Amino acid sequence: MTELSDREAELVSAHEQERPARQLGGPLKLGVWVVGGLLSAYSLVVVFRPVEAIEHRMTFLAVALPLVFLCYRSGLAPQVRRLLRRPEPAAPAGRPGVEWPNAADWLLAAASLAVLVYPLLDIDGFRDRGSGAALTDLDVVAGVLLTVLLLEAVRRTVGWSFAIICAIFLLYTYYGSYLPIDWSIGHSGFDIGQIVSQLYTGTEGFFGVPMQVAASYIILFTIYGAVLDYSGASRFFIDLSFAAFRRSRSAPGRTVTTAGFLLGTVSGSGVATTVSLGSVAWPVLRRAGYPREQAGGILAAGGIGAILSPPTLGAAAFIIAEYLGVGYLQVLLYATIPTLLYYLGIFLAIEIDSRRFGTEAVPVDAPRPGRLLLRFGYHFSSLILIIVLMALDRSAFQAVAIATAIAFLLSFLDPERRMGPKRIGQALAKGTLEVLPVTAVCAAAGIIVGAITLTGLGQKLADIIVDIGAGSLILTTVMAAIAVLLLGLAVPVTASFIIAAVIIGPALFDLGVTRPEAYMFVFYYAVLSEVSPPTALSAVAAAAITGGNTYRTMMLTWRYTLPAFLVPFAFVLTPNGQALLGQGPIGTVLLMTAVSAIAVAALAMATGGLAAWPERLLAAVAAVLLLFLEPVPIVTGLAVLAVAVAVHLIRRRRRNPA
Repeated sequence: MTELSDREAELVSAHEQERPARQLGGPLKLGVWVVGGLLSAYSLVVVFRPVEAIEHRMTFLAVALPLVFLCYRSGLAPQVRRLLRRPEPAAPAGRPGVEWPNAADWLLAAASLAVLVYPLLDIDGFRDRGSGAALTDLDVVAGVLLTVLLLEAVRRTVGWSFAIICAIFLLYTYYGSYLPIDWSIGHSGFDIGQIVSQLYTGTEGFFGVPMQVAASYIILFTIYGAVLDYSGASRFFIDLSFAAFRRSRSAPGRTVTTAGFLLGTVSGSGVATTVSLGSVAWPVLRRAGYPREQAGGILAAGGIGAILSPPTLGAAAFIIAEYLGVGYLQVLLYATIPTLLYYLGIFLAIEIDSRRFGTEAVPVDAPRPGRLLLRFGYHFSSLILIIVLMALDRSAFQAVAIATAIAFLLSFLDPERRMGPKRIGQALAKGTLEVLPVTAVCAAAGIIVGAITLTGLGQKLADIIVDIGAGSLILTTVMAAIAVLLLGLAVPVTASFIIAAVIIGPALFDLGVTRPEAYMFVFYYAVLSEVSPPTALSAVAAAAITGGNTYRTMMLTWRYTLPAFLVPFAFVLTPNGQALLGQGPIGTVLLMTAVSAIAVAALAMATGGLAAWPERLLAAVAAVLLLFLEPVPIVTGLAVLAVAVAVHLIRRRRRNPA
């Protein structure tokens, strides 16, 4: 396979160093990995020997939260030094790059452990005091301290924005009585005891649905992904992608996109997939003739597809399953057709770009696809097993746990990747360490959910949104999409989905949108915030690897992912939109999928650079009409698209008479 140049390796390394995680060393690193491995093992055992919900969530957070403070640096000292214009201190002696927690980190870790073990010592009595609003002073102090600790944990892991948003919801809950009662969002106000009771003692706050998702679904999938990674699945997926598309001029782009989809089953993260993919794929794209920005757009689009696509999707998809009270397999079915349309759009854009830029086929050193599949195709078996087990009414938890065990056993088919005790421990520890940021976000999101539930803010804001939209579903949906995208600029995907689901969801429900359609709409726009300017984390990571202009890379990524921005409107704005979620008669589902595929092709024509502006404008109009998925707009859209194609063919014949 192609290796990175020194410059490209430096860019990837720089991107990794910007992350707030510490590089631990020595006995502390070993201790953290042992604790992380034990938490993963506990999570697997709980699948088959269930523990009461709140007790399980508290126990999980009691281990995970202290690890956050040990594994993630504060970042305050450098900010203060820059503010005061002080020089950076000399690096401490010892192993280069290794960082050690300071006294404050250890104190925060110990406090986290204390406030979460405290209720576990008498869980029944603690729960009774909370339900009867008879909290002791110690209960209140512990609840307030846990609130502060969670705000600091999310600040360290995902930044200031989400911590500030959580703090605003807390202030609103406490000071709401100071707002005029006739204001739309005014309320009578709640004291600290009532707020702590809501957040700390039940399942409406810190230990609610988001925390349940982190402590069950997400941890199991990160363990599974780590086992796949250590067993060699990641390398197999990349090699297979390069082997499958190595002959045509559009093969490099299609290879990168396919590899991104396959790698997403391991990472489940858009940015992580983009970085992992880019370190191997960028040299190939460069040799094929792709400009830096276009290559970055392909990398970012392929990376974000990882959390839009079955079988793993993103963390928010697990929350959808909990909110809807359906099996995770049902959510996978909802996402299947949109995923096919998403990749159809990318492949069509790649075909157009390969002609625009005159890209060339790039020979790669990879075995034949048949040989790879015969030797390592067993890596697909655990992925297929997850779907089969869920179809047989096994819970998603059991399906993933069993698939993890199968992936472990299959590792012994490759002598270089067989998982002995050391690799098992590393995979279990990696599963926990990768879930730490999501755990902090999910626990802190309980502040927002609890505040909204306690004050009734969700329905009040939903009423305001509907009023501003003047009762128009189209206007309300456009406002909802913009709101979720803007929210996603400040907070991670999981957090933006949770906030939007409890605020924007009710506004869509009030206008007759079903819960699956509304939640899937919010899910797609929450995920797409990762490729939306001006932040677009996946595009930023891709630009860092290719060395391209960051803003142009963002805009080109937006072009590649455009179908994912428009198709969700079809979920909401038309009755036939439910067919794109796999709901309804099979004939309707197939017909609406075919119409949507034509709409995606029209979008590719509209955003590509091969056609002139008149044809592109006509194609854009046709795409919008087709996505209404109603008979009259469909016929009109097909007619407009036919005109666009005819004009394009006539203009091309005039340019090239031969």
